[in-house]
Amino acid sequence: MDGISWTDLDSDEQRAVAMLGAGVSYEFCDPVALITLTRIGLVNSSRLTPAGDQLRRAAALQELASHILQELVV
Repeated sequence: MDGISWTDLDSDEQRAVAMLGAGVSYEFCDPVALITLTRIGLVNSSRLTPAGDQLRRAAALQELASHILQELVV
């Protein structure tokens, strides 16, 4: 997991991380994305690992900070 950032994931992988983090069943996620996420240690037993959850939270906070900064500039 070390060295993996949100932008390293493709859109299907990002969507799967977001969906699993929101409590959506793994059955609604792209199966290839789940295999990849499992292989890199972000998913285990159809759930986010602590590393996967940390990556999801960091991405959400970065997005929120970006929007806040844009509002401050305008």
